[in-house]
Amino acid sequence: MTKFNLRRQLKAARNALKPADRHKAARASLRLALHHGLLLRSQRIGFYLPHGGEFDVHPLLNQTLWMRRACYLPMLPRRGRVMRFGRVGRTTRMTTNRYGIAEPVDAHPLRARQLDLLLMPLVGFDLEGNRLGMGGGFYDATLAFMRHRRWWRKPRLIGIAYECQRVDALPHEPWDMPLDAVLTERQLYRFNANHTR
Repeated sequence: MTKFNLRRQLKAARNALKPADRHKAARASLRLALHHGLLLRSQRIGFYLPHGGEFDVHPLLNQTLWMRRACYLPMLPRRGRVMRFGRVGRTTRMTTNRYGIAEPVDAHPLRARQLDLLLMPLVGFDLEGNRLGMGGGFYDATLAFMRHRRWWRKPRLIGIAYECQRVDALPHEPWDMPLDAVLTERQLYRFNANHTR
């Protein structure tokens, strides 16, 4: 199946979830993240704000702020595709980007390489750690620097998804960055952190 058809199928499955199930999934993913200590070893953590049916990470974000970790959200560039990450807190001033997604107003945003952990939205994933995104290429461009690293990988890349977004195998390209793990409402899938293409 092509990426286009997979995206359409998986987005339909994701969008079919009822609001009550989405809420329950968000709470379950927080319990799993705490159980596995996912947030403990990181000081600078990148999040996203859900858009278009993406998994709701608000409980994870609020918990991480309560734990006094530095939390960041993606900021789209005016040109190109390499995102920066602006710090967010309970009183952060926000603006809306060209896709209608809120992002922080931060005069000194970080590059992705300065984050310890990055939680990423996705459309689909497989058990090899491959991620199917929305197709805009923003995360691929932002994380391109990681392709040149052999041993040390920072940030750790964690996909956030509903269980219905898991597939047996995804087509992938040499420039796709594999995930270190995927957190769903049912479990934390860990992959080989040093896998290479």
